[in-house]
Amino acid sequence: MKLKLYIFLLLALPALISCKKYFEVDNSDRQTIPNTFSTIEGFRASINGTYAKMYNYYLNSFYLYPEVAGNMVDLVKTGNGTMKPQHDFLSDPEEEVGAVGYIWRYAFETIANANNILEYAPAFIEKNPASKAETELIQAQALFVRALSHFDLCRVYAQPYNYTADASHLGVPVVLINPAPEDPVARQTVKVVYAQIIKDLKDAETLFGNSAAANPYVASKKAVQALLARVYLYAEDWDNAITYSTEVINNSVLAYKEQYSAMFNNLIPGVEAIFRLSGQDKTDKRLGRVYAVNDPTYVPADTLMKLFNDPSDIRLGLFQANPANPARYLTRKWTIGVTYTPNNERYDPMVLRASEMYLIRAEAYAGKNRLTDCAADLKIIIARALDKQPADIILESDNKELLLKRIATERAKEFCFEGHNLFDIVRTKKSLVRGVTTTSATKTVNYPSDYFVLPIPQSEMDANAAMVGNPTVNN
Repeated sequence: MKLKLYIFLLLALPALISCKKYFEVDNSDRQTIPNTFSTIEGFRASINGTYAKMYNYYLNSFYLYPEVAGNMVDLVKTGNGTMKPQHDFLSDPEEEVGAVGYIWRYAFETIANANNILEYAPAFIEKNPASKAETELIQAQALFVRALSHFDLCRVYAQPYNYTADASHLGVPVVLINPAPEDPVARQTVKVVYAQIIKDLKDAETLFGNSAAANPYVASKKAVQALLARVYLYAEDWDNAITYSTEVINNSVLAYKEQYSAMFNNLIPGVEAIFRLSGQDKTDKRLGRVYAVNDPTYVPADTLMKLFNDPSDIRLGLFQANPANPARYLTRKWTIGVTYTPNNERYDPMVLRASEMYLIRAEAYAGKNRLTDCAADLKIIIARALDKQPADIILESDNKELLLKRIATERAKEFCFEGHNLFDIVRTKKSLVRGVTTTSATKTVNYPSDYFVLPIPQSEMDANAAMVGNPTVNN
């Protein structure tokens, strides 16, 4: 089965249309899609289906890849589904059933679903003005999803924004209209991809207006602003990163004390969650399984555990000693700690939360050489972790190098197992260095490296005449 990007039009509306093989052409689908978007119920079903598609690519490798390819987890199992090729930087372009193929496939399916909503919404609003407000909120959600999906794809299959001085290196295709089968689809530069991501997010911000967030499982104006803060951070646009992270911080709260572990362990959204994906009614329990305290696939590496130098750190409550080897630890971040039944067992990937906004702003302040402001935000996160007041935290606020090092340390401790590790290493132009507990033959990957990106799936290369592979990894 080929991963022909331009055929994703036929894979739209997962809640309404059965999944097809990539090269099947069924004219009934072409009739079903317009019929679906003739009612507001169709738009509601479609945005729900789009979130489900996004959950697919997060759980089908994306959320795990930057951890497995990073330096904060060790593999204690091998075999199918463990992502060992990614751990060893031996990804195969022919790997369709795994990270290489799955992230590409499911992320572009997500984009295709969002595109259908955005294509049909204007005409629907014109014919149904009474439904304009609700339809525009659905449009805003679709724009957010499309932006996040393009951003995620770019982080996986392209070098970071700052890899070249003008971001002129190859990114990923920008798909705004689902192409016809005969249309070749080319990769755009990273600069072009980011420009479209930012445009989608700003359009979404406008459409959301002053509407309140329904819950963290639905995109909102705050989620849009939080993603803009992250995108601008990656682009090293410090001013805009500060602006948008500040906007979110001013409308958010942090999780303190028992609230902290509760947002991971208690089957609740969490007070600081801005956007996360719902595993409700999903059959994929992979996140809970691979990080399980019983028979895990991935365990915390020594490189992570040695960062915790204060036993009172609240984040240590999400770890436990390994009974089989007390010198090693297990993570409880994705372990359900309350009574549950099979019907309500779920694992909800955290995508955006308030803690990240403080660390984004701290890093952006450092980029602007506003070191006192940088230290102030760092103190808030450290103080929360140690159950202290920010004034009690001592930092060398006049030493930029030490502050940036501390930001990297706090990001590693705060966001471990949440899909950030490799991306943080690469965007800050660091080399990947693994610790003594790693079982991988790949101990170090020096920056820059062609191996810091996945190959473009070979099936896409074969089916799409305009597609270009990544150096080295596609050879």
